Amino acid sequence: MKRLMDKLSYFKTDKYDKKPELNKSLDELKWQFALKNSNVGLWDWNASTDEIYYSKTSKQLLGYEDSEIKNSEIQWDKRIHPEDQKKYLKDYNAHLNGITDDYKNEHRVLCKDGTYKWILDRGKVVSRDKNNNPLRIIGTHADISNRKKTEELLKKNLELITNQNKRLHNFTHIVSHNLKTHIGNLKNILEFYDEAQTEDEKKDLVKHLKTISESLTYTIIDLNEIISIKSKSTISQINEHINIYDCTKKIIKSLELEIQQKDISIHNAIREADAIKTNVSYFESILHNLISNSIKYSHPDRKSKIILQTVHTNDTIKILISDNGIGIDLEKYKNQLFEMYQTFHGTDREDSRGIGLYITKTQVEALNGKIELSSTLNEGSTFTLTFKKQKAL
Repeated sequence: MKRLMDKLSYFKTDKYDKKPELNKSLDELKWQFALKNSNVGLWDWNASTDEIYYSKTSKQLLGYEDSEIKNSEIQWDKRIHPEDQKKYLKDYNAHLNGITDDYKNEHRVLCKDGTYKWILDRGKVVSRDKNNNPLRIIGTHADISNRKKTEELLKKNLELITNQNKRLHNFTHIVSHNLKTHIGNLKNILEFYDEAQTEDEKKDLVKHLKTISESLTYTIIDLNEIISIKSKSTISQINEHINIYDCTKKIIKSLELEIQQKDISIHNAIREADAIKTNVSYFESILHNLISNSIKYSHPDRKSKIILQTVHTNDTIKILISDNGIGIDLEKYKNQLFEMYQTFHGTDREDSRGIGLYITKTQVEALNGKIELSSTLNEGSTFTLTFKKQKAL
């Protein structure tokens, strides 16, 4: 019996007594191993001493060695993208004040190489004082840049599909309306032809049939051109680097004869370094249409001027094409500006089919841009093209 008790005593002291400590060490090793092999950084803030610890992995996520970033809260905060600062502080303080059970925020952080990385920042207060003030908070950093890129791509594709569906819906109405009009005219003429009693009446109606046939042919050509543009609105060559100044210079050169015939002064005020990434064929076509429009509708009673310039915002680059031509009455035509077969100048020109602005707008939208017009009758017009600048994630 004594030997049995001695055995039990041995197992209790050497095995059972040490097991909690052994398990604790194993759990800590597992936890450290998991963090190290998942490329997740650790941070730990002690509120009572205002000390913060950033793990080696947290610093490596930003491209720094362990010794290059001090364990100071400002070292991380000052690197957060200015656009993300407000939400970051709001989420962090909400958890410290007990409003949320956990802290979670996604923000961009400036790396050593000058680029930004998207970081998922998580944390939780693990101890508070008797007044519920936080004493210690522990959290993690994880690189989610690839996920953000995927989300951004999905968002762009969704916007593209939504816009395409909207344009397709509108285009369907246009095709239906235009073809119905021609078919209705043909039907009426044929009915009149059947009722005609003389050869002269029939000859006259045949002339009308030819006119309607020609008009229908032009309509089909126009619709085919629009379909061609819309079918290429997912064009892969939307990432070509284009110098805007050189491109406008090329367009002006191609229109030199018309410019000289009308004695038009063109001032290319676009900065020589301005550039955009888009499709060169569409971009040149857009500029050609708008500049040639300014030439075509110059004012007959004054020296004509066309000015081209660019304006930058944080997110966009705007291209302005201004003239002092005959202008458009926007109060009268503002809802018809970019519709098919609409003319606004009252010039009765044979070459004005009312299709140019619709095609230009379609091309601009195919490049994910926007076109706007400001104009005053008898004073002039300004077309503004807006394209988003490409941002690095």
